[in-house]
Amino acid sequence: MLEIGIVGLPGSGRSTLFAALTGAHGTIGTAEIPDERLAPIAEVEGSAKLTPAVLRVEDVAGTGPALLGNLRRTDALLAVVDGFSGTGDPATDRASLELELLVADRDHVERRLERVRTQAKSGDPKLKEEVAALERVLAHLDGEQPLSDYPAALPAELEPLTTKPLIVIENGPGGVDLKLEAELAELPAHEAAEFRDGPSALESVLREVFEAAAVITFFTASEKEARAWTLGRGATAVEAAAAVHSDLARGFVRCEVIRWNDLVESGSRAEVARRGLQRVEGKTYVVEDGDVLNVRSSL
Repeated sequence: MLEIGIVGLPGSGRSTLFAALTGAHGTIGTAEIPDERLAPIAEVEGSAKLTPAVLRVEDVAGTGPALLGNLRRTDALLAVVDGFSGTGDPATDRASLELELLVADRDHVERRLERVRTQAKSGDPKLKEEVAALERVLAHLDGEQPLSDYPAALPAELEPLTTKPLIVIENGPGGVDLKLEAELAELPAHEAAEFRDGPSALESVLREVFEAAAVITFFTASEKEARAWTLGRGATAVEAAAAVHSDLARGFVRCEVIRWNDLVESGSRAEVARRGLQRVEGKTYVVEDGDVLNVRSSL
């Protein structure tokens, strides 16, 4: 599951964005990812249920190193800047947030360096090498440079924040009206659509997250359910199978692949086969965005 974190200065609208995305109040929630391809696939398959892909959203109530550290496992960050109060400056807010993330990374590296220095007293050469590597990383951060600009490979144990994709959302007339989106999120979908002129402004934000985090969507479909799944770009068929169920991956035999538009245009799997538009692929097949997969498993 794709995971994103929300950061923002006090009063920026950070918690409002969380409510707009998840339709909930709190700090952790999920958001459905709209995909116009899912309904046509379900119609062809006669699926009784449609299940969109979801992402996990985490909101942190502050910008201190300890709080931001909770977002180290996320795939991307959404930064909310104030464009509505009239007293804030979006560009200044962004610079402040980027600095807070850098400070949190410095704290993270410094703490690990302290631990590894102590462990390296045992004489282990690998630990001594890590100490030297961490010292170089710390010097880079002390120069107020994010780790996305680090000129070498980072130690594998680090989980930096400043290498994550950062998507900035301006809360206000020049960007997204988060208050309105949060209010509409509490309404049934058909009622919310009546108030909008087109799709939700947050849909474009989610597409940007996908692109920045290098994530694609694939589909599974049957009479019971048509479902969208997220997967890292470049992932293989066996990894897609694991996303659906671990048993599918363990017993993977082959994968039948149809492009979603080929399925919709053909009108049935039988017609897809007749036209020669279905392929059989193995474990190493690299899944493409929009693939409809049918995994054959021995388990």
